[in-house]
Amino acid sequence: MYICVDFTKYSMNNNNKIVGRFSEISRLNGFLSSDKPEFVSVYGRRRVGKTFLIRQFYKEQIVFDFSGSKEATMQEQLNNFFEEFQIQTKAKYIRKAPTSWQEAFQYLSTYLNDLKPKNNKIIVFIDEMPWLDTPKARFISALEFFWNQHLSKMDHVILVACGSSTSWIRKNLNNATGGLYNRVTQRMRLAPFTLAETEKYLLSKRVKLPRMQVVELYMAIGGIPFYLKYVEPGKSVAQIIGDLCFKKQSPLREEYKQLYFSLFKNAENHEKVIEVLASKPQGISRNELSKLTAMANGTLSRTLKELEECDFIGVYFPFEKKKKDSIFKLIDNFSLFYLKFMQRQTIQNEQVWLSLSKGSSYVAWSGYAFENVCLTHLPQVLKALGISGMHVNAFSWKTAAKDDYPGAQIDLLIDRSDNVINICEAKFASSNYLLSKDYADALRRKRAVFKHVTETKKAIFYTLITPYEAIRNEHYLDQIHSEVNLDAFFEST
Repeated sequence: MYICVDFTKYSMNNNNKIVGRFSEISRLNGFLSSDKPEFVSVYGRRRVGKTFLIRQFYKEQIVFDFSGSKEATMQEQLNNFFEEFQIQTKAKYIRKAPTSWQEAFQYLSTYLNDLKPKNNKIIVFIDEMPWLDTPKARFISALEFFWNQHLSKMDHVILVACGSSTSWIRKNLNNATGGLYNRVTQRMRLAPFTLAETEKYLLSKRVKLPRMQVVELYMAIGGIPFYLKYVEPGKSVAQIIGDLCFKKQSPLREEYKQLYFSLFKNAENHEKVIEVLASKPQGISRNELSKLTAMANGTLSRTLKELEECDFIGVYFPFEKKKKDSIFKLIDNFSLFYLKFMQRQTIQNEQVWLSLSKGSSYVAWSGYAFENVCLTHLPQVLKALGISGMHVNAFSWKTAAKDDYPGAQIDLLIDRSDNVINICEAKFASSNYLLSKDYADALRRKRAVFKHVTETKKAIFYTLITPYEAIRNEHYLDQIHSEVNLDAFFEST
């Protein structure tokens, strides 16, 4: 028995529900043109939109779609598999429910062998795959046999494995050492929305906010589609944040407690690192992290790598120093916001944020949160500076005070191939920024310390990054060479 599948030619215009994701769409489209079987792992932090992207983009090509269930037993998972198998094959294969994953995958391989697509691939999508790997289920060995014995010989098949447990994906698929070693042919990490994608997503929901308020919302909850879907039109950013985070039944009130445990094994380690970094928003070295977390080297290395892969932390290499001197920063906006404002907040109503946003804590937080926006939108900064086509390296830099000079720290330093270094200063302000004489003097000292310590012969330019155009007073004209404003962050790259 052969089942003929005649797919219409794929068109991106048919996926008008997908916002942004242009590079990911390009890759997913490219997989359809492959002349060999593909094993694709899709991973990323919780709520980032992995399942939606795959189901929406491949909706015409998916011939089998199954999702694992959290905390279900092996037999419950197998029963769920069989029910979906019967539905999606229209019960053409009358059999009993499988009692093992090897038997389940045998059912699936028989079905796939019978499909004869015309000029296109077919997709097998297994979502939340980590939840299927229950104790004593031997899921990995069955998956290994399924791929090696069957799918690897089917040029018309793409297997998409997806899951929020990044540590499981990393260990068992991307970095597998057993029978699945080097079997994953494509890896796709889905990152949070950029500001441009966030704005487009909000507009698709009829939420029209000034760009400054979009940035403020992004600083609080980041570009996470699942969080943004709760935003209602006709409200200010202060009202939106109050609704999402501070009411008794707010959708994000309990999110932090689930976030890391849904992604990582031994998530206590990940939370410990996040909380240390939240207390040191300017970033700290690995040695400092090791002391403050008291973790073994191997555990700390694994934890940091997993957090970096899920876009919770950024690792910034030091200028003209060794990798061991790298600076680690918390760049997940929601985690920083939660630990700063939500964790110990006992009053539960939407007016809380209106009060908090007028306090001194808001000023300190907004400065660091805006720096994170700058760091995670480096391509947009380079484009605004007119150097996006130039070879550059982005660094952090820090030096301790000595007898002959004060300490100094630079969060973003752009080292250019044309013998220029841009020192970027991010300043969050709700109106046109005014550079004071004291701050101009501080910039002058910082540049002098940097030149003295590094002995660089390159030209050094100061770049001011601020929401609105700064006031061109004498101090600005004396110190600032270029400026990047709000609209630049909404540009595509």
